[in-house]
Amino acid sequence: MSRNRHSDALVIRSHSMLPGTRFHRHTHPTHQLAWASGGTLTVAAGSGTWVLPSTRALWVPAGVPHEVTSASHSTMMSLYLSTVPGTMSSWTGPRPVAVSPLLAELIRYLGDPALGTDRRDRGEALVLDLLEPVTATTLDTPLPTDPRACEVAQALLNDPACQYSLDAWGRRVGASGRTLARLFLSGTGMPFGRWRTLVRLQAALPALAAGEPLSRVSRAVGYETVSAFVAAFRRETGVTPGTYFRVSRPPSR
Repeated sequence: MSRNRHSDALVIRSHSMLPGTRFHRHTHPTHQLAWASGGTLTVAAGSGTWVLPSTRALWVPAGVPHEVTSASHSTMMSLYLSTVPGTMSSWTGPRPVAVSPLLAELIRYLGDPALGTDRRDRGEALVLDLLEPVTATTLDTPLPTDPRACEVAQALLNDPACQYSLDAWGRRVGASGRTLARLFLSGTGMPFGRWRTLVRLQAALPALAAGEPLSRVSRAVGYETVSAFVAAFRRETGVTPGTYFRVSRPPSR
């Protein structure tokens, strides 16, 4: 881990993370922008979870509990800000932010400890000006509370590609398929079929962010065809897998 203090307003820290490294849930007294300059990060903040390639970062306001996991060998860069411009003061919850090539280079530029004060001040101001929120759907999968349904849920989290029907699961946990369907709906707020779809898509996101082929990813999470996977992905996120992590260009000013 390296730590570079830039000013009283902005601090940058860099962490090298092996696959599966986890920073358990914690809070900061300052605002944080979490970014993977290399690899992929999964950030659970507040009630949402985001998978972040190098083209996206997550804005985490001060005091919001969050947890960070590396899905691959990653370099995490965190920008800590004690104050923010007025337009960002309304960002009271976590927000995904587009990381353009210019923003990425600026963050690396500000990591130079020999940078003069004037250049640093101009660079920090430009970084704040470039922070543009983007839309990103979270694919959260709450666990049912009933022990039988929870056993099924945990098994699917461990193996999203499992094709067992609810009736088959029922025979394993001692409940009818109809009972499990009712328990999933009451315990998670969604039907079992949609819950399983979200589990599969959530499992696919790190591989998609790493650039793995759609055919391999779709098979790994239980889809027989790429088209079926793409249809499910679009239904839940509103976009195709190919555009999910694409950086949106900021509007003209």
